[in-house]
Order: sequence, then structure tokens, then C-alpha cells
Amino acid sequence: MAPDSDWNRDAACRFSDPDDLFVDGAAQNRAKTVCGACLVRTECLAHALDHRVEHGVWGGMTERERRALLRRRPTVASWRALLEAARSEHERQACDMARAG
Repeated sequence: MAPDSDWNRDAACRFSDPDDLFVDGAAQNRAKTVCGACLVRTECLAHALDHRVEHGVWGGMTERERRALLRRRPTVASWRALLEAARSEHERQACDMARAG
């Protein structure tokens, strides 16, 4: 597993104006579209959840969405480990389906 900060050099938003990701209201939906095809979306979201980042869109989630997720899953010790395990399982299942298909 790479150090927590290595993911940001591959982020889709790295060339965006940071102010575009720290917005309110409907502008948050526009900000979330930047995350849609990002290669490090999982790492970004895990960073925001593990470090309790309070502002901005991170990994395709607003601060309100992250707070709700943290309330629903208060016992998660490492969001990075949880999200990476879920992504690996999803990829494994997709490969299994492709082979069977």
C-alpha cells in the first residue's frame, strides 16, 4: 500500500482550480463530476474520511455525504483499508464474470 499522500499526483482535479472543489449548494454536483472518472477516487475519499476533512468535495462526496457515512459506520478504523478491499473484491468479481461470460 502506497503512503497516503502518493495518490494526489494522479488526481483528476490536480489541474483544477481548488476553489471549484470547495463550493456550496448545486455547485457541489458540478464539482463531483470531476471525480467521476478519476483514477484515485477511492484513495481521495479514504483520505478525507480517515482525516475527517470537513470541507470540499473529496472522492466524489460532499462534506454532508461524508459526515453521514461516518455516522453510519463509526467503528471503521481505516477507510483506506476498507475501500481498497472493497475495490479489490469488486475487480475480482468483474474478472470472474468476464471469464464466465
